[in-house]
Amino acid sequence: MKYGAIDIGTNSMRLLLSEMEGSNFIERKKIIDTTRLGLGVDEFGNISEEAIQRNLEALRKFKEICDTYGCEKIVCVGTAALRNAKNKYKFISMAKELTGIDVDVIDGDKEAYYGYKGVVGGITLDDTDTILVIDIGGGSTELILGDSKKIYYEKSIDLGALVMSEIFASDKPESEELMGKMREYIKNKIMPTIDYIKSKNYNLTTVGIGGTITSVSAINQKLETYSMDKIHESTITISNIESQIKYINSKKIEDRRKIIGLQPKRAEIILPGELILEEIMKELGINSIKISEYDNLEGVLYCVSNK
Repeated sequence: MKYGAIDIGTNSMRLLLSEMEGSNFIERKKIIDTTRLGLGVDEFGNISEEAIQRNLEALRKFKEICDTYGCEKIVCVGTAALRNAKNKYKFISMAKELTGIDVDVIDGDKEAYYGYKGVVGGITLDDTDTILVIDIGGGSTELILGDSKKIYYEKSIDLGALVMSEIFASDKPESEELMGKMREYIKNKIMPTIDYIKSKNYNLTTVGIGGTITSVSAINQKLETYSMDKIHESTITISNIESQIKYINSKKIEDRRKIIGLQPKRAEIILPGELILEEIMKELGINSIKISEYDNLEGVLYCVSNK
């Protein structure tokens, strides 16, 4: 059976086209459009009209791609930007009218669950492994503890790369003072969750998903063309991240767009995203992290195909 799974995120809209036999993926193809739904939210918490139209057009194009692929079922979820928006129902209604697609706005726990399901379905784990999944998005960051069969703990933190880039908007390179403020902001957001995870004393296998983390790996490998196969199950170290942060922070925005392995449209938000990852790893004492290209999109389809 052929499926389309769409994730309407704060920074980007992503589409997974897949043919499945039961719960097994026969074919997977991902398409991404940097639509920035969460950019320019007004003082009342409303998504801007420009962002709504930009994302409706992207959704229309994704629906056409799904139809061409022959999708028998299309599933669409909305994450942080939509769940926090005061005018979410306007977008949902317009999306249904334009494309016929039902947008399911999911809470942070459900987003974390789908990410976990994608990871455990796509990475080989021992039954005894305790995994920590880190998912850094545009509007939120999810931390999920579990094993190959179940989740022990999940937390969605109101902390994302795009939102941080708006809060701490500045000229590039960022000043040392601003870098310090961003790190302090991140610590204040993550420490209650970090303290809880540390209190459990698990021997963790850490897995990262999401655009920030896959970008770190692509930059590390100097991938001129993005490859899911080369990203999946690759490893990055805290040293890699620290070096990248210094490298990125030394460049003006136009030069960041030229970094090999980095999508040009992600240049504005990659630094705060990497700072989030760096602080999480440092506070947990994690030296390296494995990357999964199976994420919440695959997780959605694992769940749908098992119904």
